[in-house]
Amino acid sequence: MRVVGHRSSVDEVIAALNEQLSAGAWAPGERIPTELELVAELGVSRTVVREAVRALVHLERLESRQGAGTFVVSTADPAPMLRQLRLAEVRDVFEVQLAYDVQAARLAAMRRDDADIQRLCELLDLRDRADSPETFAAADVDFHVAVVAAARNPVLSEMYRYLSERLQESLETVRADAALSEGGPVTHRALLDAIVDGDPEAAAAAAHAVIEPSLTSLGGVLEERGNAQ
Repeated sequence: MRVVGHRSSVDEVIAALNEQLSAGAWAPGERIPTELELVAELGVSRTVVREAVRALVHLERLESRQGAGTFVVSTADPAPMLRQLRLAEVRDVFEVQLAYDVQAARLAAMRRDDADIQRLCELLDLRDRADSPETFAAADVDFHVAVVAAARNPVLSEMYRYLSERLQESLETVRADAALSEGGPVTHRALLDAIVDGDPEAAAAAAHAVIEPSLTSLGGVLEERGNAQ
């Protein structure tokens, strides 16, 4: 088994264990190495090993039997199912964003000031120039957070703050998957223009148009990949 190192994440250990299972290193019904043996082989902490094994038990790939150890239930690769679950979570996040952003855009068009407009222009330029999924996601979230700030609603801002981390992770997923679409520069520019023009209804419609492509493509991909499994 490949050593993954002390700084490795639980996900990396799960991947290493999945490799062993898929390769047939342990057959269904066979006991896998003990926690201490896995720690020694993988070069990670007991906590990381324990969390990784727990995740595979939850996926019904392994089974923990008290006093006997952990045994293989299935050697089938769970990656397709995990991808489906991740995309479903991304869709959930965008559905919440849609509800927040439409109202935020409407209020921002009524309440923004010159400083807000300058800030939004700068952030949209950064978004347009982002060259990786990570920098794009961060720039996109910063732009939408600024729209919410321009709405001058402290409760909405606080709620969006809790959403923003999940939103950034979701945007990274969308940007990295060629099968998924996201609202491009044109729709975002239309949102900014409506806010600048002080047109609440146009801003709300533009905010909807920004997020709708992602929701539509996610729905299509989830259905297509679900049927293929």
